[in-house]
Amino acid sequence: MVEGTIRSTETTASPEVVFSVAADLAGYPSWATGVNEVEILELDELNRARRARFEIEGFIKRIRYELVYEYEPPRRILWHAVPGTDIRDMEGSYTFNPVDSGGREIVYALRVEPAFTVPGFLRRQAEKQIVGSALRELKRYAEQIDAGTS
Repeated sequence: MVEGTIRSTETTASPEVVFSVAADLAGYPSWATGVNEVEILELDELNRARRARFEIEGFIKRIRYELVYEYEPPRRILWHAVPGTDIRDMEGSYTFNPVDSGGREIVYALRVEPAFTVPGFLRRQAEKQIVGSALRELKRYAEQIDAGTS
């Protein structure tokens, strides 16, 4: 991945819970700020989303895009965009690394190229905010589920 944003955080949630929350795309609107809608378009042989359409609140407008997913359980989830009217190109990943405490380090990498004009510094700032917010919310939600309080 070139010229994107990479951030990480640690969670006490079990590896299975962290991976399952991140892989449950249909559940994103319930915990991921700005995700208005997720429509699963195609499932893989294990009933995980292979293709999904998203609608999110962008900084300038509502943004719609379609992503294609690959899974490497329990270590990584990767995605890339199908070029569309709002997103020309996007690739990203969640990587889950074990930590000595028994939890997981969550690494989120994202690179977005919108199909509309956005100055480079604003695009990078938006990527940083998206990645930071997603990491905080994924960590919080996975830990709630792991503790049985969601």
